[in-house]
Amino acid sequence: MKTETKIVLSATIIFLLFQWLVVGLIPAQVLMAFLFNLLFFAHPITKKLAVTLLPFVLFEISYDWMRLYPNYLVNDIDIQNIYDTEKKLFGISTTNGTLIPCEYFALHNSAIADLLAGLFYLCWVPGPIFLVIYMFFQGQRNWATHLSVAFLLVNFVGFSGYYIHPASPPWYAINYGFTPDFSTPGNAAGLARFDELIGIPVFTSIYVNNSNIFAAVPSLHAAYMTIATFYAFISRQRRWLTTTCCIITLGIWWTAVYTCHHYIIDVLLGILTTIIGLTLFEGVLMHIHPIKRFMNRYINYVS
Repeated sequence: MKTETKIVLSATIIFLLFQWLVVGLIPAQVLMAFLFNLLFFAHPITKKLAVTLLPFVLFEISYDWMRLYPNYLVNDIDIQNIYDTEKKLFGISTTNGTLIPCEYFALHNSAIADLLAGLFYLCWVPGPIFLVIYMFFQGQRNWATHLSVAFLLVNFVGFSGYYIHPASPPWYAINYGFTPDFSTPGNAAGLARFDELIGIPVFTSIYVNNSNIFAAVPSLHAAYMTIATFYAFISRQRRWLTTTCCIITLGIWWTAVYTCHHYIIDVLLGILTTIIGLTLFEGVLMHIHPIKRFMNRYINYVS
């Protein structure tokens, strides 16, 4: 048995066992492990694709493992302060008083907007993955690996933000007030209207497995397609693809607020997180010789 085969199979078994015994195993993780192994062992080309996409696997694992030591054990949860700040900065005056944008959209929405919101939000991780796969098969595997690694790094920057400033999403403040309740389940919030519209509990099934509802700052939903759009621009992709990335990015920013999943503050901080992560990766780390050498070896392997 080849060394690579031993490493992949051993890592998969250890991961699944650890998830099952320590963290808690969910079907999506079994599917993720199955798909990675399927790609890795199916064909030499899909093997290289699997390795190119490996940072996305590490992202999902690291996100889920944050439940081992939740951010609210590190710092106090911000529920009311961020709500009050949002109202002060972006409040909308109505006959019912000043509302935060999320509250306003909860009262003023439409089926068309709900449908678009759901479609936009479904692209939050699949969008960057699609662009990586597209670049991979277009022979732009250097850009594909850069996007994948940058995606993982931006997540690590964002996860640090979760621990520095734990905060609740707006739907929590609206529905439960300003007292933290750690038994509160995940909530699809305004995206539940999309589920009702199509008759399938897409987002409800996703959010029920949310590992931590008090991790809303920064909004990494706002970050992911921003990363994809950045790499679409600098790699000079076709105009239709870059334009599509831009539209989806703007759509996700709007959806995050429209569906009560994030404050405008969260979205702005998510964009800032992207800028910090990309600057750190492309502007700093890629100029450090050992890291640049590792990236070159990575690119050569998948090429």
